[in-house]
Amino acid sequence: MSTEQIAVAKLFDGENWQHNVRVSFSNGLIHSVTAANVNEVQNLTLVPGFIDVQVNGGGGALFNTAPTLQTLRTMVKAHAGFGSTALLPTVITDSVAVMQQTADVIASAIASKLPGVLGVHFEGPHLSVPKKGVHPVAHIRPLSEQELAIYARTDLGVKMVTVAPENISPAQISQLVALNVIVCLGHSNAEGAVVEAAIAAGATGFTHLYNAMSPLTSREPGMVGVALADPDTWCGIIFDGHHVHPTAAKLALASKPRGKLIIVTDAMSPVGTTDTEFAFFDGKVTRSGNKLTAESGQLAGSVLDMAGAVQYAVTELGVEQGEALRMASLYPAEFIGQASTMGRIAPGYRADLVLLDDAGVTQQCWIGGELQL
Repeated sequence: MSTEQIAVAKLFDGENWQHNVRVSFSNGLIHSVTAANVNEVQNLTLVPGFIDVQVNGGGGALFNTAPTLQTLRTMVKAHAGFGSTALLPTVITDSVAVMQQTADVIASAIASKLPGVLGVHFEGPHLSVPKKGVHPVAHIRPLSEQELAIYARTDLGVKMVTVAPENISPAQISQLVALNVIVCLGHSNAEGAVVEAAIAAGATGFTHLYNAMSPLTSREPGMVGVALADPDTWCGIIFDGHHVHPTAAKLALASKPRGKLIIVTDAMSPVGTTDTEFAFFDGKVTRSGNKLTAESGQLAGSVLDMAGAVQYAVTELGVEQGEALRMASLYPAEFIGQASTMGRIAPGYRADLVLLDDAGVTQQCWIGGELQL
């Protein structure tokens, strides 16, 4: 395969800003990052591809509804338009049959090296009914041998499972961790002590901070309080202006150590489309602007994209652009154990690259060196 090159006026390598730089890559990997002549660069910014660890759909397709390879391809294409080069397709609470089907599809995607698919995120079904959000209560259940057999598979790439720690014991969390599962806590009404016990057992993340979790109060920290106070866990957060108030977002930014807050979208099928509604289990979800609402009136995921979330962090929350970019690439890579190959623009790293204009809008995107748009 021939070597390709991109010369840009500005580059963020995952840690630092560089100017007038040429990036060369072939066979899916970056070969060199060298100085370029100012006369040959594009007046654009090259950044590491975004990594979204919680994405339910896109391009009009929802993974729960249609767990197929075509759905994954559609999702990857839609999100590549907004700078995402790696996804954990997310399956929310559903039947064992759907979980098995999605696992089989993910295994096929991993085996065939489908660009953009890193593994799978099972968000449920072992959740708390009081904090279920729009997850169907009929499928919320304890951990059984059937689900455990799915989580034990070794052909699924990166495996992530969101659980409510009041319904999953510390011993079960340790069992999942021993199976190379990244355990996140969420959709939970647990008291702080229960959350702390889950972290001690090996849970390392929190799913969409603040949303569907017990709140921080003066005498009971709840899941939110523990998540903000714990220095070693990662928190996913949805920067769409609906899921998290700007002041709450700024509190999270001030509370968590650098590197422990990561941008997620929780994106649903309308991302990259003009769809205004879609079927969701036995009901439907309606879109109004960039807000998705179930028939119950609850938020139902988002139409957020990673590039838009990065811009929101910069323009609305005052986050330095490089730090916002790390929250969308380097920090997620560290969270899921992929930071030796992803999240940076450096020799030997995957050629997952995004070209942005001055407004943060994606102009081109490469996944493993393959141009997506």
